[in-house]
Amino acid sequence: MQLILRWLLNALALLLVAYLLPGFEVSSFYTALIVALVLGIVNAIIKPVLILLTLPITILTLGLFTLVINALLIWFVASFIEGFSIDGFTTALLGGVILWVISWLTNGITRK
Repeated sequence: MQLILRWLLNALALLLVAYLLPGFEVSSFYTALIVALVLGIVNAIIKPVLILLTLPITILTLGLFTLVINALLIWFVASFIEGFSIDGFTTALLGGVILWVISWLTNGITRK
């Protein structure tokens, strides 16, 4: 039940980011659900590998390089899901930061 709630909250967060940020477009709630699912899978499988491979630069930037990794992963997902588009890297970076803030807030609310 907790997993489904987080999935729905992440989909709503994607719709909110699309509303707030020009160039970050999600065509429907159904598309947002798919994007939230794919982003969750990508963040669980690919992101740890990328963080491990870029560990030296992540340490040098005091962890800020993970924002770049997040933006690249969001941009990557947008490249193959129809109905989800991002205009450029800067939009992906800003969208990733907004998604992180929303996720941080919702995780605090849904935590038992």
